[in-house]
Amino acid sequence: MKFKTDENLPAEAAAVLRESGLDAETVWDESLSGAADEVIAARTRVEGRILVTLDLDFADIRSYAPREHPGIIVLRLKHQDKVTVTSYMRRISTAVARRSPAGELWIVEYDRIRCREAS
Repeated sequence: MKFKTDENLPAEAAAVLRESGLDAETVWDESLSGAADEVIAARTRVEGRILVTLDLDFADIRSYAPREHPGIIVLRLKHQDKVTVTSYMRRISTAVARRSPAGELWIVEYDRIRCREAS
């Protein structure tokens, strides 16, 4: 599975995924920092990468339908500091070992992961 972490996540978020044996790049790696959401979405589609982001705009299925993307994971966290984000990235790496987010929208919250399948 291939992932791309958005610019609003610390570089350590991708490192956690890589430590779990997953292929992870960052928006920063490709000099896409500051790019519009549509550009990021298009790049992840071309590369076949699941986007991991704090940007709630990506949770809008009218704009970013799950079936049109390799997968989108949106973190809805009360605290967005590096320690909290990396702990949730570990939770995601465990979850993807059980279920693939391919073609789905995952909303990661404090106590659960909601999965919206492509329809």
